[in-house]
Formats: sequence, structure tokens, C-alpha cells
Amino acid sequence: MKSLQFMSAGSFEVSELPMPKILDDEVLLASRVVGICHSDVDLLEGRYIIPFEYPLIPGHEWSAEVLEVGRSVRTLAPGDRVVGECVIGEDHFGFTISGAAAEYFVAKPHWLHKIPDSLTWSQGALIEPFSCGYSATLRADNPDASDTVVVLGAGTIGLGVIAASAAKGARVIVIEPTASRVALARRLGAEQSLDPTSPTFLQEWNEMTSGAGASVVIEATGKPEAMATALELAGIGARVVNVGINVGDSTSARLGLIQSKELQIRGIIGSPGIWPQTIAFLDRTGIDLSPLVSSIFPLAEADQAMETVLNDKSQVKVHMMSSAA
Repeated sequence: MKSLQFMSAGSFEVSELPMPKILDDEVLLASRVVGICHSDVDLLEGRYIIPFEYPLIPGHEWSAEVLEVGRSVRTLAPGDRVVGECVIGEDHFGFTISGAAAEYFVAKPHWLHKIPDSLTWSQGALIEPFSCGYSATLRADNPDASDTVVVLGAGTIGLGVIAASAAKGARVIVIEPTASRVALARRLGAEQSLDPTSPTFLQEWNEMTSGAGASVVIEATGKPEAMATALELAGIGARVVNVGINVGDSTSARLGLIQSKELQIRGIIGSPGIWPQTIAFLDRTGIDLSPLVSSIFPLAEADQAMETVLNDKSQVKVHMMSSAA
């Protein structure tokens, strides 16, 4: 079978590997769609939040079809359409253990959740990144129509935050310099936008919010400067959630704002424990995340997909798709 492998820092290839075999408590899956995340780029470059070893198969955003189940598996059957969580106890699927960027792979049934008929294979592969954005809204105490939510960054996670917050009725403002991403944000429910590179950015922000700031601030870039700016945009008593991943960077910030504004600051990693809730939310609201997909490659051309992610910064979400999807 063909598989994308990260061989060493900065080195990847499409390899031919043996077909995996399953144990009695395992499931054999056929990949249908696999997304590439910025965390995959960090992994390729030798950075991740917990230790890992090369070579490995990436792929933690995916949808797949069940081909075979072990003798003790009772919850799934061949033909089921599934997605799977990436934080598995102390292991991270697609990071510390090999992931879904292969024609076939193995999983445990308790990692897996069935995809509703309302979602396509491609939308199924967007459940993982959306779950992170949705989790951020839960951590922000479920914003509703009484809230002004500002989202820093319109990458995949930020766009998920926007879609979830708008579906819950909140007023949503996006902070993003790239026009094409702002257009996506507005399509998913953002009502207003500001360019953080504008020399009058904070003045424009104060005018937009009548000096009150936001009741919810969700930082989705992981950039130190944006994390510092989040404190400036927050209103009195605001809930500030950091979902963008940063590994070891620093910057200056007006930390006194935490106390003077009585801010509630929270951080999250991933979305363990809320996948059934996330899937039900997508199914019920009918949110269509497919506009996030900017390029599609056959799984056999996974190396070209990675090159696109690495060299074309206009991409939002690159998907690798099997011929059966």
C-alpha cells in the first residue's frame, strides 16, 4: 500500500508498505480523505509538544471506511463511515503513533465515531479541526447572542471557531490581514473584520466596539504578538481562550490588563472528550465547512500535497483523497 512517511526532519516520501493486519480488538480502515495540518508541518520540521520518533506516518484529520473488524469488535461493521480522535491516552494518533496518511491503517474501536449521512467524506475529515474550534467555544462558556466574540486568525481552527460561535448566535468579529481568508470568515458567519497590520488597528477596534471590547476573545494563530493583542481586545471580565499552538516563543505583553480587566484566561490542547457532541452539532446546524478545502490531491501524490502546503501560504486546507472517496 502507498503511504506518506516522514523519514527525518525535513524529509518525506511516498513509500510502499505492507498491508497492515489487525488483532481481535482492532479495526482495519481504508482512508478516504486525509487533511494536512500546520501541526504536521511542525512534526516534519522536528517540533511537537511531546516526544516522537521518525519514521512515522502522519495524518490526524481524516475520514475512512471500515473494511474489517476483529473478532471481539461489536460496535462497528464493514462499510461503516468513521472518523477518529487523535489523543489516545498518552499517544497522539498521527504524531507519536502512525496515522491515516496511508491507503489502509489500523485503529481501536473506542477511538472511532460514525459519520452522519449528512456529511461527505471531505466534511468528515474536517471534523477534527472543527472540534478544536468548537472546543474553544465551550471553554469560553458557550457564547450566545449576548456576546461579542473576536477571533484572532482565520486559519482552519479560527474559521471553525467563527462557524461555531455564529451558529450559537454570537456577534463575531475576525482579526485577519488576508482578504481571501476574511471572505471565508464572512461566509462562515463573521459579521465584521479588521486588519491587524493597519496602523490605526486599535483605534478602529475601539470604534467598532464602542470602547467596550469583546466579551469573548479566542486566539487561534499561536503567534506571540497575537496572544499579546488578545489582552488589548478583551473587555472587562472577558473570557480569553488560547487555542493556537505555540511551542516556546515569547513576546512582550501588558500583563497588568489581566488584573485590571479581571480577565479569565484559559488554554486548550485539542478536543478530547467532545467528539460525539461536535459531530451532533455539525449534523444539527448544517454548517458546511467544505469551503475551507483549497486543494485536493490523490493520496498517491501525497508528496506533492506536502510540497503545496510547505510552499503555498495561500492554502487553507489541503486534502489527500483516495480514489474511492
